[in-house]
Amino acid sequence: MRKELPKTYNPADFEDRIYGEWCEKGLFTPTVDHSKPHYSIVIPPPNITGQLHMGHALDNTLQDILIRYKRMKGFSTLWLPGTDHASIATEAKIVEAMRKEGLSKEDLGRDGFLTRAWAWKEQYGGRIISQLKKLGSSCDWSRERFTLDEGCSEAVREVFKRLYDKGLIYRGERIINWCPHCKTSISNAEVDYEEQQGHFWHLRYPLVGGGGYVEVATTRPETMLGDTAVAVNPNDERYKDLIGKYVVLPLVGRRIPIVADEHAKLDKGTGCVKITPAHDPNDFEVGRRCHLPMEVVLTEDAKITENYPKYAGMDRYEARKAIIEDLRAGGYLAEIEDLTHEVGTCYRCGTTIEPMISLQWFVRMMPLAEPAIEAVRDGRIRFVPERFDKNYFHWMENSQDWCISRQLWWGHRIPAYYCDACGETVVSKEDCTVCPKCGGHMTQDPDTLDTWFSSALWPFSTMGWPHETEDLKYFYPTNTLVTGYDIITFWVSRMIFSGLEYTGQVPFDTVLIHGLVRDAQGRKMSKSLGNGIDPLEIIDKYGADALRFALATGNSPGNDMRFSDEKIEAARNFANKLWNAARFVMMNLEIEKIELPAAENLSAADKWILTKFEECVQAVSGNIEKYEVGIALSSLYDFIWDIYCDWYIELSKAAVSDKGSAQSIAAQNVLAYVLRETLKLLHPFMPFITEEIYNGLPGEDGYIMVKDFPEYDESLVFTEAAAGMEKVIDAIRAIRARRAEMGVVPSRKAKVYIQTKYTEDFASAGAYFERLASAASVELVDSYADDTAVQIITDAAAVYIPLADMIDFAAELKRLEGEMKTVESEIARAEAKLANEGFIARAPQQVVDGEKAKLEKYREKKAGIEAALAQVKGMM
Repeated sequence: MRKELPKTYNPADFEDRIYGEWCEKGLFTPTVDHSKPHYSIVIPPPNITGQLHMGHALDNTLQDILIRYKRMKGFSTLWLPGTDHASIATEAKIVEAMRKEGLSKEDLGRDGFLTRAWAWKEQYGGRIISQLKKLGSSCDWSRERFTLDEGCSEAVREVFKRLYDKGLIYRGERIINWCPHCKTSISNAEVDYEEQQGHFWHLRYPLVGGGGYVEVATTRPETMLGDTAVAVNPNDERYKDLIGKYVVLPLVGRRIPIVADEHAKLDKGTGCVKITPAHDPNDFEVGRRCHLPMEVVLTEDAKITENYPKYAGMDRYEARKAIIEDLRAGGYLAEIEDLTHEVGTCYRCGTTIEPMISLQWFVRMMPLAEPAIEAVRDGRIRFVPERFDKNYFHWMENSQDWCISRQLWWGHRIPAYYCDACGETVVSKEDCTVCPKCGGHMTQDPDTLDTWFSSALWPFSTMGWPHETEDLKYFYPTNTLVTGYDIITFWVSRMIFSGLEYTGQVPFDTVLIHGLVRDAQGRKMSKSLGNGIDPLEIIDKYGADALRFALATGNSPGNDMRFSDEKIEAARNFANKLWNAARFVMMNLEIEKIELPAAENLSAADKWILTKFEECVQAVSGNIEKYEVGIALSSLYDFIWDIYCDWYIELSKAAVSDKGSAQSIAAQNVLAYVLRETLKLLHPFMPFITEEIYNGLPGEDGYIMVKDFPEYDESLVFTEAAAGMEKVIDAIRAIRARRAEMGVVPSRKAKVYIQTKYTEDFASAGAYFERLASAASVELVDSYADDTAVQIITDAAAVYIPLADMIDFAAELKRLEGEMKTVESEIARAEAKLANEGFIARAPQQVVDGEKAKLEKYREKKAGIEAALAQVKGMM
């Protein structure tokens, strides 16, 4: 016995149940089948600290649409899920929780802290996975991975060793981006630049031996404590005689040289540049060229070091104020200039970063970047939309060496070991405790690797690399990477060069870029604005299908989208419309199995809906293939709401109601066939409601998610018949519009006369006009002579309706007289108000003008009513 749909659409009744069935049946788990094409996506792994937000919801909705579509198209599909250990974010959360208990990392020690970190991961790390399941994500959970699991860790050590052996990983002192809050280095890609108000402080540095001073400028006066030179351009005639001489560093009293270097520009400022090699990347290079000492003035938490006792322990901004006052008091402050400039901040915590010299591990980027650039240029990888390859090229072509070491405990520990006795360095995939050179004890590097180092290996490390697994051979390279434009530099670029370097293949062929989800006003969602939307609350209230529909509606690759209450309400309304239509169809079916009748047994309306459906198949498939999921869904929406529900169901009711007749059986089959196939088209977008409805159709078994996606079938395209039916529908639509304009209620029947050269199309359409256009009867005529009749013209016909059939003249006269009474009252009120001198004198001019406009409107309305009254009286 077929299942009946409940009267009310309530997704909470079935979404969790259906998802559980899919998982229990293993429908998300593909097999390695070399007779079938494969399609694979690796999920951008969310942080284990994460909670589902609208960005995740959009990202995973798009991936699930593609995966479900390809699965139904006959591909062996793998959507490989997993999570990222997120070194900085996770460690920060654990440290904060410990702080509330009065504990620090040092109190626990490294091993104790890591035990606690793994316990935290077990408790909270799976939260976002369960939330992705609520969304309907059809990931293969049996293959779920974690960037710190054993297999990924093996891949990380393998890569580190290979790059080190090739000279592409090295350890050295360089200027790095230091976050004083996270207390770790971060890479250039992890620095967000924001516009800040600041100053240029112009300082005087006295020449040794007297004779004046040179003037320099800085935006960070606290770093002047670490100046080790002043640079001038070697071609600057103003300072040629000063090269090789010295100035006295104010407040410190240290003699520092004036050096010649082209970093100083002839046309910029005074031409003199203070050089702080330990705290500025450009100054660092000058320091190397001129063999200058490196004076570090800031600690890891951005406080002044003990080397400068007066300011020691002061925060950098507190020290800045004190140093400025001392410079002013000593006569060294020449000028303060207001400045708006771009300042680097930590992408995790927003703290202003400090450029600082540090001994770190780096990846030499240019040898890796060049093949990755070529892979996009030659088309092996394409960005959708194409314009985002410019972001990629700009980043890769200007790559700086990547600082990969982090001063954290949670993460992949750097597999480098140092001999306590002789200082020998060994990089090894296995733990190394004994020095191969002297036999002394070896200590592992305390730092961990940048999270993005392991994320860069995600497309292949998750499939078993460096081992040649069946998954790796079959599902790699993957096909589509779906991600936001904000991590092209962090992640996409690094996966591309990693895939090429370690597997010899690109990791994916297409990068589908989506934008941000903004609020209804176009603002970025943020805690500070309080405009964030919790997708789980949306799912609880409206269902996962409605959320998915709202996110996919209007979605265009690369563009931000707005999310609003209206959008989710419209999505819920669409689901309701589909549910009610399906319920009506299923309640009126007598058939036990869906079988399309032969063409000769189809009505014009049947042929029209089948033709329209095939057009929809083409539009949906074609646009999904082009990643235009928003356009694909729009085509489906129009077909389901307007064509199937509002037209075909209504057109077919007369035939269906004639139970037992051949005409009824044919209409039932077409209704059910189009519903079933449309559910398949819609399934990738709205998986739950389509599965639930499908389960109640006659003769259908199994799950819709593994059924074949509809293919365009030319044998079901009836171009001529569909065009004829379109003419009839246009006429019905025009009649309904005119009746609505005239305020004629649907229950008032009127005879319809139709003059057309398409008599064959209209001759058999009388029942449609009677049911859908409130026609008392329909007559085809060669001409029509009643001048009082309502005339409606379409491309295919002229329609005439006697006015007397449309209007109850006595009732219309009464209505118009009532309207006249109301409008005359309004005119009198407005005229009296405008005749009141006190009102004219005291009211604002815009209020007076508004009253005058109202009066004019009322007078125009009165004239219209008078004309209508005259016309009605003339016809009575």
